[in-house]
Amino acid sequence: MQRSYYVYILASKRNGTLYIGVTNDLEKRVYQHQQHLIPGFTQKYNATLLVYYEETGSVEAAIRREKQLKKWNRAWKIRKIEEQNPEWRDLSKGWRLDPTIKPEDDRKV
Repeated sequence: MQRSYYVYILASKRNGTLYIGVTNDLEKRVYQHQQHLIPGFTQKYNATLLVYYEETGSVEAAIRREKQLKKWNRAWKIRKIEEQNPEWRDLSKGWRLDPTIKPEDDRKV
């Protein structure tokens, strides 16, 4: 089974503070940021809106892309977000965002 890795951008609001990260479990990681379970930058600046993400099958490629995006100037990052998400919607809206519930639990209801 091939694993997926994600490079993602969180924002505090439209054109607000941006955070770029990498993970192999996007839903769980976004949940952790949104619940302020991870002390640090995203907690301090309330960067909890998932405004952009990319998926890859390689952890090396994901880390390389994360480093690349972090070097970009702010205007480039904003342009990248707005290419795919011009309204800066929270892309995690409607996700379960609770890592304690497994998808198979839904079938029991």
